Amino acid sequence: MSLRVAAAAPFIQNGSRRLQENEFVVALSLDRDWFSPDQAKRLIDVAVRDGLLEHDGGELVAAFDPAEVTIPDEFVPDEDLLRERSAFERVLDALVAEGMEKHDAVGAINGLQQELGLTIEAAAVVYARREGIDVDDLVPVARSALIEER
Repeated sequence: MSLRVAAAAPFIQNGSRRLQENEFVVALSLDRDWFSPDQAKRLIDVAVRDGLLEHDGGELVAAFDPAEVTIPDEFVPDEDLLRERSAFERVLDALVAEGMEKHDAVGAINGLQQELGLTIEAAAVVYARREGIDVDDLVPVARSALIEER
């Protein structure tokens, strides 16, 4: 969820769904002082991989509506946002973003993993799909985790 908030901030600040990459970096590094310029660029990579941002020429386009995101007054993103996140973590974030309690989602996913004998990634994808959450972009990741485990 905080990745979505951090990615939304430059768009909210500029009142747009499209920004030049350098505008995005300046908003996060100089204007908000949340990241260094290199870290802001890394956040772009993570947000693109997670489907939150898209490249369109030299511009970044929000793949979600930034106006629907609220930035809490005391919000400061954690540098953990910049690390690679597993498919499980990404599905969990999607479930929480839809209003599910994190501990409830983890418990349900763990139960499904035990019941079906799946990897945690595959169980998370199956659970999210059962809950009507679109995680189609994570299906290949979960499938490859299944293949590697066997």
